[in-house]
Amino acid sequence: MKILRINMSEDAPEVKFEDLGQYEGLGGRALTSAIISKEVDPLCHPLSADNKLVIACGLLGGSAAAMSGRTSVGCKSPLTGGIKEANSGGQAGQVLGRLGIAAIVLEGKPKGDDTYKIYINKNGVKVEKDNSLKMLPNYDLIEKMKKEFGEKIACVSIGPAGEMKMSGASVALTDMELRPTRHAGRGGVGAVMGSKGVKVIVLDDTETTPRQPKNVEAFKEANKKFVAGLQKHPVTGQGLPAYGTNVLTNIINEVGAYPTYNFKEGRFAGARKISGEVEAELEKQRGGNPTHGCHRGCVIRCSGIYHDKDGHYLTKQPEYETVWALGGNCGVDDIDKIAMMDFLCDNYGVDTIEMGATIAVAMEAGLLKWGDADAAINLLHEVGKGTHLGRIIGNGAAFTGKAFGVERVPVVKGQALPAYDPRAVQGIGVTYATSPMGADHTAGYSIALNVLKTGGFVDPLKPEGQVELSRNLQIATAFVDSTGMCLFIAFALLDQPETNQALLDMLNAFYGWNMTDKDVVEYGKKVLKFERDFNLRAGFTKEHDRLPRFFYKEPLPPHNTVFQVKDEELDQLFNW
Repeated sequence: MKILRINMSEDAPEVKFEDLGQYEGLGGRALTSAIISKEVDPLCHPLSADNKLVIACGLLGGSAAAMSGRTSVGCKSPLTGGIKEANSGGQAGQVLGRLGIAAIVLEGKPKGDDTYKIYINKNGVKVEKDNSLKMLPNYDLIEKMKKEFGEKIACVSIGPAGEMKMSGASVALTDMELRPTRHAGRGGVGAVMGSKGVKVIVLDDTETTPRQPKNVEAFKEANKKFVAGLQKHPVTGQGLPAYGTNVLTNIINEVGAYPTYNFKEGRFAGARKISGEVEAELEKQRGGNPTHGCHRGCVIRCSGIYHDKDGHYLTKQPEYETVWALGGNCGVDDIDKIAMMDFLCDNYGVDTIEMGATIAVAMEAGLLKWGDADAAINLLHEVGKGTHLGRIIGNGAAFTGKAFGVERVPVVKGQALPAYDPRAVQGIGVTYATSPMGADHTAGYSIALNVLKTGGFVDPLKPEGQVELSRNLQIATAFVDSTGMCLFIAFALLDQPETNQALLDMLNAFYGWNMTDKDVVEYGKKVLKFERDFNLRAGFTKEHDRLPRFFYKEPLPPHNTVFQVKDEELDQLFNW
C-alpha cells in the first residue's frame, strides 16, 4: 500500500507515490489523524495551503472482509478549528484499497480559481482542469462523470457548498448505484477539499483484484464467524436491516432523550409519523427498498432507497440523525419533506446534522416558524445558491447563532450536537463534551449501554460511571474507525466475545499480526493522543471540553433533569 500525494500549488499539480514509512500499520482514522497531527501546522487557517485533506481507506479496505468499506476523511476543521476525521460508507474505501492506495493526501492550494478533477486507475493518476464542473450539485456532477468514465467507478466529490468553502460542507462518496448519497459530513471537510480546487476524484478499479491476506484460510474462517455473529445479533441482524437507523426514533423518543424544538424538550409529539417503521413501510409501498447496503460487502444493510409519492427515486433512506435534525428538532413531522431536505443536503453537499441544528437555531431566532418544512427547504436552497443568508446558514449553527443573536446554540467546539439530549443520556453528553472532534455521537456511542443495554447498562439519568463509559467507548471507537469497519459492528462485539475475537483473527490473519484486546486499547489510545496533541497545539484547553451551559441549568422534560457530570470529572477522561 502507498500514500498518494497531490500538491495543488503548482500550475501542473505534482503527483507522487510514497511508501507508508512512519505510518506503517495505520489505516482509516489512525492514518488521517497521524498525518494531520504530524504534518499540519495546528495554528494554520483551515482553508490555507498549509492544511491538508487526507482520504484514507481502513486497514482492511479493499479486502474481502465484510463491513470493511468505510472511508476516513481528515483535515484541520474549518468548523471546530481542531483536528477532524469524518468517515462514510460508499464504494470509495474498497476501491482505494484495491488500487493499493492507503491514503490520498491533497496538499497546497491553487493560485487561481480553476476547478480540477482527478482520475485514478491502476495505470496512474491524471489531474485536469475542468471548469465546466464549477458549482454543479453532486447528482449532476456524478451523471457527468458517468458519461465520461463509465459506470464502473466510484467518486469522491463536493457540491456547491464545498466550493463556496462553507463550514457545514461535506465530502460525498458514491454508493453501489453510483449515487452521491454517502457523506463524510462533519466538520466542514468539504470546504477543505474546495480550498484545494478539487471538485471530484474519480476512482476506477477496473482489472484490479482484492487485497490478499497473509493467511488466506485463517482469514476466510474468521470472516465467516464474524458475519455469523453480526447476523445473529438482534440489532445488526434484525432491527437495523428491517428499519434502518431510524428504528431509533420511537426508542429515543420513548426514553425522553429526543431533542425537540432546539433541545427544549425530550419528546416529540410527531415522532411516530417520522419513525423508521413508517419510513420502511412507505418504502415498500412505493417500490423503494428499506434493506440495502451502502457498499459492497455490507451484511447489516441498514441503508435503503426512498421513493416519492409517485414512486420515483428521491433520496437514500434518510437516517435517524437526519430525520431527527431536519424533523423533530425543527418541529417537522412530514417524512416526505424531510426526505426532500435530505436530498438537498446531499446534492448541495452539506452535513444534515449541522443543517438541521442550524435551521432550528434560525427558527429560534424567528427567521421561520417551528414546523414550517417548506420554509426550511427554501433555506437549504439559499445555501445551494450561496445567497448572503445561505452563506450564513451553510456555515453552521454556531455561526448562525452569532449572526442572529441566539443564546441557546447546541454546539461543542463549534460543532452541532447530534440526536440525543445529554441531559437524558448523560454518557453521550460526556462524549460530546470531550471528543477531540467536537460534539460527535459516533466518537463514543454511549447509547449502546445507556439506552439499548448492549454490552451492559449504565443508568442514563445519573452521572455515575459515565466518564469511564465514554472513555472506554472513545478508545474502542478510534480503533474500529481505523480498521475501515462500520461502527455498527460494535453492537455485536460488545455482546459476543466470539465476534470480537473473529475481528481480531481477521486482522491478524490479514497482516500476520498477533493483536490482542490489550493491543486494541493501546491502538485506540494512540489515535486519541494524535488528536488531543493536535488540538492542544491549536490552542484548545479543558474549557473547550464543556457542554453549553444551558444543559446544566434548563431541566429537560419529561425527566426534568440537567447534565450532572462535573467539569472536574470530564477533565479526568483522558487520564488513563
